[in-house]
Amino acid sequence: MLQAANVVRGTAPPAARPAGSSSLLLTENQQWIGGPPPLMDKLSPRERELVLKQGRRKVLNRGQTLFSQGGKHDGIWLIESGRIRVFYTSPLGREITLAYWHVGNFVGGPEVFEGTVHQWSGVASSNCSVVHLPGKELRSLAAEIPNLAIGLIEGLTFKGKCYSALAQMLGTRSITQRLAHLLLHLVELYGVEDADGTVIAAAFTHADIAHMVGATRQWVTISLKRMQEKGIVLTKRSQIVVCRTDVLEEMRGHASD
Repeated sequence: MLQAANVVRGTAPPAARPAGSSSLLLTENQQWIGGPPPLMDKLSPRERELVLKQGRRKVLNRGQTLFSQGGKHDGIWLIESGRIRVFYTSPLGREITLAYWHVGNFVGGPEVFEGTVHQWSGVASSNCSVVHLPGKELRSLAAEIPNLAIGLIEGLTFKGKCYSALAQMLGTRSITQRLAHLLLHLVELYGVEDADGTVIAAAFTHADIAHMVGATRQWVTISLKRMQEKGIVLTKRSQIVVCRTDVLEEMRGHASD
């Protein structure tokens, strides 16, 4: 069920991508870390206006569901602000995070029009503003605006590569290696220098990390405690401080569970 407030017609261009904003993906390809080109980047002001006239803006608070796995699909959501976590839930209730998508990205695929069901779920991991582009209207717009159609294809291609890379990492890397890789990734995206090392200046719980690396929350808590005992990381005011990136680099390449 969509939980949202302040539903209004979208008439303004999406907010510019904030400095340092980047999609969070579990991938070994450094070129993919920044995410795909924003969907609306290649559109003229008039084309953007045409697209957004067909959209409806929705504001969600952190933790609210945007779309649910198995729910009826109709179009896509363009992220104007905030961050959307996309995840798959197994029949046994286990979750795996596919990605965190940021400003300029769209979510709701792999189908982008209408008539199917969602293959996974999307939830606001921070307060968000999104613009919903319904499938029927999006189909007409894609036929009318070639650059929008190209943007959709590029975005879907990028997501397909990323989800393939995630499957490869889950199948070929140990959980310990994936955890080390993720911590280094978070340092690159959100790292702020501190007297004790590099603070990951973003709110990710142990459960969030577990869903990213394909582990349990308990395993992540125990592993971080062991890393702290070895001086690799430090837990500080509910944040993780990375003290030894060199050790994490070695763990990422050679560790085993």
